[in-house]
Amino acid sequence: MSLHVTSLPGRYGVGEIGDEARAFVDTMCRMGLSVWQVLPLGPTGYGDSPYQPLSSFAGNELLIDFATLIRVGLISSSEADGLLNLPSDHVDYGAVIPHKQGLLRRATGRFEVHADAGVKADLDRYLDENNDLWLHDYALFRILKTRHGERAWTEWVPEYMNRDPAALAKLEADAALEIESIKILQFLLHRQWQRLRGYAAERGVQLLGDMPIYIALDSADAWANREIVLLGDDGRPQQVAGVPPDYFSEDGQLWGNPVYDWDYHSSTGYRWWIDRLMKAVEQFDLVRIDHFRGFESFWSVPADAATAKEGEWVAGPGDAIFEALKASLGALPIIAEDLGVITDQVDALRRRNSIPGMKVLQFEIDRDDFDPADIERNSVCYTATHDNDTTVGWFKGGRGDTRSAAAIRKTQEAALKLTGGSPKTIHNDMIKMAFSTDAQLAIAPLQDYLGLGSAARMNVPGRPDGNWRWRFLPEQLAPGFCDSVTKLVDDAERTAVS
Repeated sequence: MSLHVTSLPGRYGVGEIGDEARAFVDTMCRMGLSVWQVLPLGPTGYGDSPYQPLSSFAGNELLIDFATLIRVGLISSSEADGLLNLPSDHVDYGAVIPHKQGLLRRATGRFEVHADAGVKADLDRYLDENNDLWLHDYALFRILKTRHGERAWTEWVPEYMNRDPAALAKLEADAALEIESIKILQFLLHRQWQRLRGYAAERGVQLLGDMPIYIALDSADAWANREIVLLGDDGRPQQVAGVPPDYFSEDGQLWGNPVYDWDYHSSTGYRWWIDRLMKAVEQFDLVRIDHFRGFESFWSVPADAATAKEGEWVAGPGDAIFEALKASLGALPIIAEDLGVITDQVDALRRRNSIPGMKVLQFEIDRDDFDPADIERNSVCYTATHDNDTTVGWFKGGRGDTRSAAAIRKTQEAALKLTGGSPKTIHNDMIKMAFSTDAQLAIAPLQDYLGLGSAARMNVPGRPDGNWRWRFLPEQLAPGFCDSVTKLVDDAERTAVS
């Protein structure tokens, strides 16, 4: 099942990785589901998108479970009461972020007093393992970003933008407590996540993570490691990433991320990528890499272009990066997001490296020659992804749908013919179809299991705000609903479903 952590229920305004996350694992077990897929866990910036994180290695402090902090005395329940009035059916990021951040800073100030010797020793080990790799630079980045009014690092004063050693040394001395606070929060987040991962493993549930292929320009990665991406002397990219016109946009998608300097990565044996994937497998059993096709060739757009139409395909690293990753990590627990414009060369790259691809039924059904029996074993079959409308919304063609009325009718006819179902049961019918394929893993969003419409959509690509907000309510996972999912799974006779 796919469900982001922020969509979990809970008392404090946003889904967290504590009691409610473990309860969701229990519910999945009851349903007979074995894989939980989440979106990227990195700290988000403007727009709250998990695909534009402020770091490829850090976690989003917003996901730290408050009930755990209360139990160990780092905050009091009364201090958290101000969060209880926030909405329960969606995330109000503008309200929850500043309130929760203030309480988290208060919690780190009490760590020295309330943490026992074992926890402090664990913190020391965590710092030893992560400081030089990413953690110290991330702490400096977050402090400087705050001191510059949350502006991007390319707009900071020159000595900080260019990482002047004397200026950074002074910052380290002046902001020692702030640096320590950020590092403690990352440690607490890591500790809670590892507890969740262990809990899931004990119950036979695998965690499937999501790794954006690109880093954000406004990130600790780009600030501390300019050499990994192609930037000018002013820190600004001349070329940015995106995709050509596709299903989601007739102008293509202009993401704005800097593109990688693949020659540099090759010269280092892809060390940064190895470190990045090692961090991911520390958190997850499986990792979906977003925009896999960028490893074969990527859409490079002039930074001053008005739309992504002005881009061109440029060769990526190909097999070399996967050979380096396998040499360090062994078999790669990777799923390739290979949607969009996929050439024979991209498909061959994936196959040569034994990486399963994705099949999304909302896309496949509109193909005149689509047959679910043709979906191969080495793939993961989805009813929909976080970028799609819910299956009910897609079937009905609600407000904002870019398809013509005729196209929607054609889709409806094809879906009903292929599933043998009805408009009222289309969400379950599509899940049954995914389960019926030979794909090694079948995944549907919780919204599809629940049969929810477009109001429960997680993201609309190209829309700058209002995304990533949906949350479910505990009563939606009532016993009768759980039993209905269990029956879906049992009837499918699959061993790998979610």
